[in-house]
Amino acid sequence: MKQMKTTLKFKYMFPENFNPTYTNGVYGGIAPQGEIVMNFFFERPPLPYVENLELGEEGQAVTPPTVIDPNDFDYNVIRFVSSGVIMNLDSAKAIHNWLGQKIQILEQMREENQ
Repeated sequence: MKQMKTTLKFKYMFPENFNPTYTNGVYGGIAPQGEIVMNFFFERPPLPYVENLELGEEGQAVTPPTVIDPNDFDYNVIRFVSSGVIMNLDSAKAIHNWLGQKIQILEQMREENQ
């Protein structure tokens, strides 16, 4: 008996507002039901509340901008949380494996370019 070739096709669906975001950190842990929870964030310095610019008669700046910062501006770091992911152990292992492969490829590329 001849075996039939079987092909499984995956189609990717994206919401209309799909927009990948940059991340440089993650915060999370293990949820009560045993899932892994990851909340991705972008860490950056804070922005001032207001920046005032005094203009001369012809519209040119006459003094440097006056910046109004939060009281603890110098001691803050903003962590903008852009997305979160919840997964089970099997999915986490598969993603860990996939990510490890991509890291290995990237490290090889960097070594070749040195």
